[in-house]
Parts: sequence; C-alpha cells; structure tokens
Amino acid sequence: MVNASLERRLGLGQTTAINMIDMVGIGPFITLPMVISIMSGPGFLWAWVAGAALSFVDAMVWSELGTAFPKAGGSYNFLKEAYGPNKTGKLMSFLFVWQTMIQAPLVIASAAIGFASYFSYLVPLTPITSKLVSGSVVILILVLLYRRIDSIGKISVLLWVGVLVTMAWIIGSGITYGNFLAPIKAINTGLDVNFAFMTALGFASVKSVYSYLGYYNVCHLGSEIINPSKNIPRSMFLSIAGITVLYLLMNISVTSVIPWHEAKNSEFVLSVFIDRLFGNTAANIVTVLILWVAFASVFSATLGYSRIPYAAAADGAFFKVFAKVHPTKHFPYVSLLVLGGVAFIFSLLFKLAEVISGILAMRILIQFIGQSVGLILLHKRKDVVFPYKMPLFPVPVILAIAMWLFIFFSTGTSMIITGLVVIGAGIVVYLVKAMLAKEWPFEKKMNI
Repeated sequence: MVNASLERRLGLGQTTAINMIDMVGIGPFITLPMVISIMSGPGFLWAWVAGAALSFVDAMVWSELGTAFPKAGGSYNFLKEAYGPNKTGKLMSFLFVWQTMIQAPLVIASAAIGFASYFSYLVPLTPITSKLVSGSVVILILVLLYRRIDSIGKISVLLWVGVLVTMAWIIGSGITYGNFLAPIKAINTGLDVNFAFMTALGFASVKSVYSYLGYYNVCHLGSEIINPSKNIPRSMFLSIAGITVLYLLMNISVTSVIPWHEAKNSEFVLSVFIDRLFGNTAANIVTVLILWVAFASVFSATLGYSRIPYAAAADGAFFKVFAKVHPTKHFPYVSLLVLGGVAFIFSLLFKLAEVISGILAMRILIQFIGQSVGLILLHKRKDVVFPYKMPLFPVPVILAIAMWLFIFFSTGTSMIITGLVVIGAGIVVYLVKAMLAKEWPFEKKMNI
C-alpha cells in the first residue's frame, strides 16, 4: 500500500552504527595497498587525512540540509527544495534519482565483489564461483533487510560490534609489535609538495574517499530517526571522527609490521599482516572478521539507498510502484527489491577496480557539488529553518566544492566522460518525461 508511513525508531546509537558500518566496509582493506602504491612512499597517510578532511567539511553541508529536511531520500529532497520544487529542482532531484538507480547498485555490488575477493584467501575461487559468492551476498542482504526498521537497527548494532572487534585486533596487534610509531615518524620522508605529489594525492584520495563514503547515510533515513535535528549531525560527526581514528591507526599498524614498499603489492595485506604476527590460523580468523565487516557494509548501504527511489515516487517524481510501503513491516519493499536486483546483476558483471572511480565520478557533480550550491541558495530564503548551523558559513561550503572538484578531475578522463554521459542521458529522459506530462519547463501558463 502507498499510504503507509515510515516510523521514527532509530536513535543516536543505531544511526551512528548504521553510518559507521557503511563506511568501514571492504573499502579500507582493499584500498590500503592501492593508496600506498599510488603515493609510492611513506606519505601515503596524507591521502587518508585528506579523505577525512573532505568528509568533515562536507558533513557540515549534509548536517544543515539533513536537519532542515529530515525526510526519507536525503539528497532528493535537498536538491528539490534548493532549486525550487516546481522549477529546476524537478530536474536536479530527478537527475539524482536517475544516477542513484545506477550508482547505488554499483556501491552495493562493489562491497559484494570485494567480499568475494577477500573470501578467496580462505577458499580459492574460480571467476565463476567468485561471482556466485558476490551474488549470494546481495541476496542474503535482501533477506535480512526485509523487516521492520527497529529490527534492522538492532542488526546494525550487532554487525558494528564485529567491525570494532576486527579493527581492535588489527590495531592492537600493531601496537604490541613494538614498531608502531615508525610510519608516523617517516610520513614526510622524501616528501616534496609539488605538482607530482598533488597529482598522486588526488588519485590516491579517490580511493581513500571511497572508503569514507557513507557518513551521510543517516540523511537518507531522515523519516525514521528520533530527534533528527540533533541525531543527524551528531551521528555524522561521531562516525567520521571514529572512522578517521580507526583508518589511521589501522594503516599505521599494518605498515609498522609490513614495510610500505611490500604492503603496496599485497592483495590480502591485512591477512598477511596477522599471518606474520600470529600464524595461518589467526590469519584465517581475521579474514572471516573482514568478511563480516564487508557484509555489514553491504547491509547498511542497501538500507540507505532503498529509501531514495521511494522518496521520489512518494513525491510523484518517479514511478509510483516505488512508493509502496510494506503493509505490516512499514518499509519500502519495492524500492529495496529493485535496487537489490540490479546490484545482484552488477555483482555478476563487473570487477571491483572498474566501479570505485565510476561511483565517485557519477555522484560528485549532481549530489555533492549540486547540493552544496543548493545550500547557498537556500540560505537566501527566509522560509527555511536550519536547526544546525555550520561555523563560518559559507566558507566550509566553498571549500567542499573545491575539494570535490579536485577529486572529480582525479577520477580520470574515462570516468569523467562516463559521469557526464550519465547526466546527459538523464537530462534527455527528464525532458521527454516532462514534455509528456506537461511539467516544468513545458507546463502550460495559467491565464489570470
């Protein structure tokens, strides 16, 4: 039924857990050697600092928008309101849903593919069995998410406990090894801040930022959060602060045992790290825990993204079937099943390296930069109330736009073109849809 409503059942602890398990997916484990390889030196830690800085600044933008419009769908509502619900906002919000229907399944698929990749440390997989594993992960996630939101909140907390145990073991092992401060002392060794360094930092930050994505997941669940004016910004800043500390400590821990020039070539660097310290059995155990973390990430990402097509459909801007809410469990089941189904197909078709840069390239212009510009527009309106106010407005917004542009151009020419093609196709589809429905910019003028 379409007229059932979502329920506010998620508190600060649950929303923070949902954010953090989305952020700490398979990302930091598979991108750690990638970042080191790109930076090719002990200064690789700066890429993780850069990712954290961008996340903190951008979270200020999300906090203002999320508390002003605490609804399901997050950016869909932000873009619609910022650019005018009856004007350009129709196009911008449509483009966001359009790209979400492509990139959201890519995000889900990337975590599932990463899961299968790391699973091969335990059991050698052929290309076919690897795809079967990644597809099965998506299916199991759909089964777990097919329930009430308060039950999902409890599952999220349970999954987050597994994440904390994994990270604590990895970090604690490095500390007890006795060489923990060595990577920090060497961070600026041979460092020359020139064009080559900034270029490498840009490419490396594409990978590190991918690992931070998810700090805003709470905004997509705005209609299901208790006291959103406080819990939305708190959960985001707590998530980013906690994850930044965990990522830096994990990188330092690993490279205090495995030198950076060796770690950059290791596909299963975390498992190798534990193997070197405690042996093969312990390495197998930590690999299982890493798979737990990856699974938790797919769970959280799928939960958040399923609310976006629902919000657009409930608003009359997308296919009506996506607005259906389960009559007894009160969640948007059609949206969940469709996104999950597309993610399942993507998990069978693509390789992990193909999706990380593509995910960012598709999202930056419309979602991150688009809503940052939109926030500036909203501040000019007197009818919008911002329960959270960022310090030094609009400086953080301008800084966020500049940083996102830097990341966008660092994704590479092919990914930039792909992102622009997706946007261009979305504009064409919207204009055809608007012309048939006689909506903006083809609506008939009323005679007064």
